Amino acid sequence: MTELTRSVVAVERVTDDVRGALRRALDAVDWRTVIPRGADISLKVNLGWDLFMPGSITSPLVAESLILELRDHVGTIYMVEADQVLEDVESAFHRSGMAGVCRRTGTEWVNMERGPTVVVSMPDNVVLREVRVPQILRDTLLVTVPVMKTHGKTGITGALKNQWGCLNKMRHEYHLVLTDALADLNQVVRPVLSVMDGTVGLEGNGPKSGVPRVADRILCSTDPVALDTIQAICMGIDPATVPHLRSCAARGIGTDDRTRIDVRGLVPEEHVVPFRPARDNTVSLVENVLRKSALKRLFFNTPIFRVCLTGAKLYYRAWVALHAERHWRRIRAHTVYGPQWRGTWAGVEAAGTPGPRSRVT
Repeated sequence: MTELTRSVVAVERVTDDVRGALRRALDAVDWRTVIPRGADISLKVNLGWDLFMPGSITSPLVAESLILELRDHVGTIYMVEADQVLEDVESAFHRSGMAGVCRRTGTEWVNMERGPTVVVSMPDNVVLREVRVPQILRDTLLVTVPVMKTHGKTGITGALKNQWGCLNKMRHEYHLVLTDALADLNQVVRPVLSVMDGTVGLEGNGPKSGVPRVADRILCSTDPVALDTIQAICMGIDPATVPHLRSCAARGIGTDDRTRIDVRGLVPEEHVVPFRPARDNTVSLVENVLRKSALKRLFFNTPIFRVCLTGAKLYYRAWVALHAERHWRRIRAHTVYGPQWRGTWAGVEAAGTPGPRSRVT
């Protein structure tokens, strides 16, 4: 990025028309200049929790609105995500309603954990000097669709952190070096367009056990660093306190310099929706202690790891049983965002329900 280059971030308020706000945000960043007509694209949504709540995953309403806006211009659209050691992404895909989105729009679903990969050598990287990249991301242009939320390990999760799900399910091994690992990863897997779902975000102890926060925002940019910088400001968080923004900017992935970012739409400093910051929850605290201890290999490189995973899953199930229903009731009552979630918590789109066509790999 040259000294004179400026980045554009669109910040649109959502009232009663999510698709209209999304269209205005897309047009403001001139998205067709980075996605040629007929190009195949991968939408990297956030489906990082199969016991999800509104705000913890990408909204099906936002995903469907985005697909409808893009599909007349592009070729094949793939929705992509990958399993985690704690989560079953296939279950999240069906239970969340995303399977219905794909079925209605003709979008192809790809679980990147199950597809072919290619090893990309990056000798100048700090941590990830060889990155195993899903082949689908080499064959298509990447559009990342993160959620506006806080994160116990990175402060915020946005357009840069959303690519974390493009690594294989053992990516937790890099949790202690996330700042450098995220910059390394975004050197290899870089979105041409970032569209942030800020309709219902998540505050507090994200990325899972937080509290849904209605923010009524859609953000869009061709610069993921600039988008996350403006995201932080929108949330009342100082971007300088988010280390991976500075690290990614230093690598030339984008700019975190507010003076070089042109905002179209709402001025973020004048329309802050304050988010309560994240702390490490019990699972994250225990993981940090064990990873820093002399017993690291015992807990993470032996069958004891399976016991740790079971304990973490039980923690999240207990948390959901104690807290989730009141959050669901509040969001379901919202006239714009509620209808997309009604029925999903009861498993209407249950795992195992026949879904849309998948890419044959």
